[in-house]
Amino acid sequence: MFINEFQEKTGEFLIYIDVEKNLSEHTQRAYKNDIDQFIKFWDKIASEEKEQISLKSAISKYLIFMYHKKIDKSSIARKVSCFKSFEKFLYTHGIKTNLNLIRPKIDKKLPIFLTIDEIFNLLDNINDNDLPTKYPRRDKAIFELLYATGIRCSELINIKLADIDFENKIIKVMGKGKKERLVLFGEKAKEKIIQYINEERLISKNLEEKLFLSFRNESFSSRSIQRIIAMFRKFLKVERKITPHKLRHSFATHMLNQGVDLRVVQELLGHKTLSSTEKYTHVTTLELAQLCDKLHPFNNMIKIKK
Repeated sequence: MFINEFQEKTGEFLIYIDVEKNLSEHTQRAYKNDIDQFIKFWDKIASEEKEQISLKSAISKYLIFMYHKKIDKSSIARKVSCFKSFEKFLYTHGIKTNLNLIRPKIDKKLPIFLTIDEIFNLLDNINDNDLPTKYPRRDKAIFELLYATGIRCSELINIKLADIDFENKIIKVMGKGKKERLVLFGEKAKEKIIQYINEERLISKNLEEKLFLSFRNESFSSRSIQRIIAMFRKFLKVERKITPHKLRHSFATHMLNQGVDLRVVQELLGHKTLSSTEKYTHVTTLELAQLCDKLHPFNNMIKIKK
């Protein structure tokens, strides 16, 4: 396969990953960008070498190029996943490419999270007037709901008024792969949401409207939510970044620390496999080891002898 045929199949592939594979909008955007970048690279080297270059050869050169550019392993792994999905799509159309691609092994990183004290301080001890925003009730409700449920930023912005069951404190969210699941929230989050609706949000009878709206009464982008959460950063005693995903990490870690079953946390987070949730057990085990090392009387005796 050469570049012209590859480009012709690109549009069909994007429909395939949306309709048949049910990949998330975020993944679809990422794959589209990956393909666009690859086509530009392919076209450039074909022009430089003044000859047609096959798909397999172009991908090989592209991977070598990214290696020398020291592109992050996770980015390369996603691009390889994109190529493998494209290869499967081509196979369903009777086109064999035999790319034999292998995703690079990604170093596992322990999730970064906030302590319970830090979370409670941000939720309970900040006055509305101290927040640099015209909509403190809304922004506090966003923060509270992200931590209370552990949902993703993309899931939060798509919550409609009709999705919320205030009586049972349940929200229906649309997760990755367009899979629906139910998440739970507490009394404090309920109070924050109701305060926002009653005091800052235009009351609407249209339950299909999104819960959280911008000052233009439009839906939020994920980037806007990230900026809102970053606004709380200055209230931390230790300087570090706060993101919606760190609140998700915090939710999962705190739930497991409180003894909640791993599979329950998996369900609440919307993880496809248990291995995705198990990374939080490493965090809790590490915390326990550090606590034991700090408080164990034997270690205190050694310090006294020294």
